[in-house]
Amino acid sequence: MSLALPRPLELHRQGLFWLLHLGGWGGYFALGYLQAVAHGKPAGYWMVPFTAAATGAVATLGLRMLLRRCWDMPPARLLALVMAAVLACSVVIDTITRGVLVGFCETCAPINHVSRLAYSLNYIYVVLAWAGLYTGIKLYRQLQDETKRVLAARGMAHQAQLKMLRYQLNPHFLFNTLNAISTLVLDRDNATANRMVQGLSSFLRHSLDSDPMQRVTLRQELDALTLYLDIEKVRFAERLRIETEIDEKCWRALLPSLLLQPLVENAIKYAVAKRVEGGLLRIEASRNGAQLVLRVIDDGPGCEALGNGGLQPGNGVGLRNTRERLQVLYGERASVAVRNRRPGIEVTLQLPLETASGISE
Repeated sequence: MSLALPRPLELHRQGLFWLLHLGGWGGYFALGYLQAVAHGKPAGYWMVPFTAAATGAVATLGLRMLLRRCWDMPPARLLALVMAAVLACSVVIDTITRGVLVGFCETCAPINHVSRLAYSLNYIYVVLAWAGLYTGIKLYRQLQDETKRVLAARGMAHQAQLKMLRYQLNPHFLFNTLNAISTLVLDRDNATANRMVQGLSSFLRHSLDSDPMQRVTLRQELDALTLYLDIEKVRFAERLRIETEIDEKCWRALLPSLLLQPLVENAIKYAVAKRVEGGLLRIEASRNGAQLVLRVIDDGPGCEALGNGGLQPGNGVGLRNTRERLQVLYGERASVAVRNRRPGIEVTLQLPLETASGISE
């Protein structure tokens, strides 16, 4: 079952059909007329090729209606039906054209049924060419439409996957933040509690309003990350120390929104929250040829699950989320690497370096 085409596209295709149809039969008439002139035919002989072209144009319109109506039939039945229709069209064209031709050539009239049958095949090659061209164009259009539908479905699936990954806010973060606010309220530290509520509101508003399909500059990403870190600073105060080292050439680099947030959240969870003395969180951005290199580093106890090849797939929701987002967007052009630093863990992201003004050289 074929899907209905949008009206502008259908009108465009109808216009293209009539252009090719009338242009093709017009060209057939012009060729026949030039042959008549070349063979010294009488002045009025142009009626013969004109009649053939006009009759052919009308007859093949009927063939077109038949093809459109029976297009979904099994190929063998469709082929048999088309061949019968092509023969019928050839008979109609020859019968009408020969009636005009006899006025210029009396010997051209068929003398028996055998000659009539032979004459009726004169135009079969023209109608076959028309049917072959029409079928080829129709199959090509169907292939194009199917390709577009597949690409659209794949794009929608990628968008859904990215949105799912993007909206997976860690419930531990919300729980811990709300618990910290509750503690501040019980301690009657209303000013700090209010500041923390405002910070949480700003971060959640930014997180939910930002389009997961839209890429942002590194500066915008760090501004959004600051909203999150402001909340954590209220929770951990001086226990959370933050350092950044950003290459000046990377500020306008594009990356998926809130890409670094789950990595920073992991670092705080394991390197800061579980230690009385807190810890250091360092964010770096640099350029390596045509790659943007991002690093999130902490000075925590490290991870025993890390092997020689890095963190195995499936360990860590934040890391898995980040890896899948980069895989969907960039494929093999992006990578995620995790290693122990002793002390701490370093998470390195590499992705194609593109800027707000276009792809960098």
